[in-house]
Amino acid sequence: MLKKILIANRGEIAVRVIRTAREMGIATVAVYSELDRNALHVRLADEAFALGGTTAAESYLKTDAIIEAIKLSGADAVHPGYGFFSENADFAKTITDMGVAFIGPPPAAIVEMGDKVSSRKAALRGGAPIVPGTTEFLKSADEILAFGKSHGWPVAIKAAFGGGGRGMKVVRDEKSVQEAMESAQRESKAFFGRDEIYVEKYLSWPRHIEIQLVGDTHGNVVWVSSRDCSAQRRHQKLIEEAPAPALPDGVEEEMGAAAVKAAKAVGYFNAGTVEFIYQDEEFFFLEMNTQLQVEHPVTELITGIDLIEWQIRVASGEKLPMTQKQVLAARRGHAIEVRINAENPTAGKFLPSPGTITKLTTPDGFGVRFDGGYESGDTVSQYYDNLIGKLIVWGKDRETAITRTIRALEETKIEGLHTTIAADLAILRHPDFAATKHSTKWVEETLDLSKITSTTGETQANSEGLVEKNTVVEVNGKRFDVKVWVPPFAGAGAPTTKTRSASRGSSQSATAASGTVTAPMQGTVIKLLVAEGQVVAEGEAVLVLEAMKMENQIQADKAGTIKKISCKAGDTVGAGDVLLVIE
Repeated sequence: MLKKILIANRGEIAVRVIRTAREMGIATVAVYSELDRNALHVRLADEAFALGGTTAAESYLKTDAIIEAIKLSGADAVHPGYGFFSENADFAKTITDMGVAFIGPPPAAIVEMGDKVSSRKAALRGGAPIVPGTTEFLKSADEILAFGKSHGWPVAIKAAFGGGGRGMKVVRDEKSVQEAMESAQRESKAFFGRDEIYVEKYLSWPRHIEIQLVGDTHGNVVWVSSRDCSAQRRHQKLIEEAPAPALPDGVEEEMGAAAVKAAKAVGYFNAGTVEFIYQDEEFFFLEMNTQLQVEHPVTELITGIDLIEWQIRVASGEKLPMTQKQVLAARRGHAIEVRINAENPTAGKFLPSPGTITKLTTPDGFGVRFDGGYESGDTVSQYYDNLIGKLIVWGKDRETAITRTIRALEETKIEGLHTTIAADLAILRHPDFAATKHSTKWVEETLDLSKITSTTGETQANSEGLVEKNTVVEVNGKRFDVKVWVPPFAGAGAPTTKTRSASRGSSQSATAASGTVTAPMQGTVIKLLVAEGQVVAEGEAVLVLEAMKMENQIQADKAGTIKKISCKAGDTVGAGDVLLVIE
């Protein structure tokens, strides 16, 4: 059995690995950037080593710094979590060549399956149908144009070494190809350290179904469960559930068998996920993620299997503790996972919302679990992924799981920044979700989030200068929670948070149609799309702002001429900062 594990990651997944390792009597080593010096995963680990730097590229993707931490700590294994180095074959080979166990698949399998292009070839060898697309890396925009003309628009440009919707751009016409390709490459490089891309047909109304599998070094591979991950925005998952509901008899088993064949074809071991697109009672191989997925807890809740423990045991050379028949026999009930992200879902925009968590109260109760990477007082930085935590709920059936998840979400209180909770509740309460009529495009194309509003829980001033305060009153002995608007003042019972004219993330709407375009969130200016003196139309994109590894196009709030540009590419701006002026 392994003795000491270094977790080459951060946030909730690092916390998750630390907790299982501790239960197994294994020492843990955390690594951290300058911004994560006092992060929860650092506080929980037995040891911690500084990587230096601020951004992921300067810290968690800095190979030399990670290697040095391994040597200094004496760790005999590395768990990469997900993202960062989890699907990096060069890193895995470097680790194993040092005599250190890599808690993941063998480098050769990462090369073939971690690269989405070669994994499509492997799927074809295994007999699994694939979504029409290229089986080579793209070299120019002309190849995308040719594919679109041949197969029809829209098409999807994807990161070959990515996943989770990062580095994915949907192109709906010829004129958008060049910008979409460049954006996909930038996002892929920022999140995965590589910018190779490919293109495939974008299906009209698909569900996203995936199969969790685990293999050992003795040739055994089992599929553990299916998951439905169709509730998405920006091609990134919001809500996942296991098992995938409303599949015709035998389809889940067919997917599971196809996933196992694909894994065995490349000598795969440890945890992995094979993703499929399902539409009109047909499924197509999409890609294989050679890592532990963010949504793995829903599989754990319906099986009772600790997938982190299985990963560690496989990396220690042990055989899988259960056969395929035993795994399927252990499954019971239904589980739902809700990703709670630092985003402002007001009006369905899902704008990044970095900031400090002033209050974090998690739910409890039968069948409720919360996997988090932050506590009250911690800061969610613009430089990293925006996942605050995951609410995972079990129920005896899907209906029970849905109602229990709604109850638990209503109990969850996060203040200091915006979160996706309001949108998550809208999804779970919708009859389409209950009837499994949603698809990967449903949130953005069908679900009406126009009236959704989000607040940070902080005191805000209205147009009369009054501040909002929540308080408790009793009327005839009955308690009421009420909201009142009062003049700002100091003293007992006064609001303790800073009064501001608008909530974080809503500064642009506060100056709607003024011609003064401001940053809706803290971020980095990636690219200016206009120049001073240029005429723009209302709604036209004027610059690209990156926050939390997502690119956001900032638009002109009215038609006119660009009078002044107050920023340049590479600048870091704060919420409310003036970016440019239109007259």
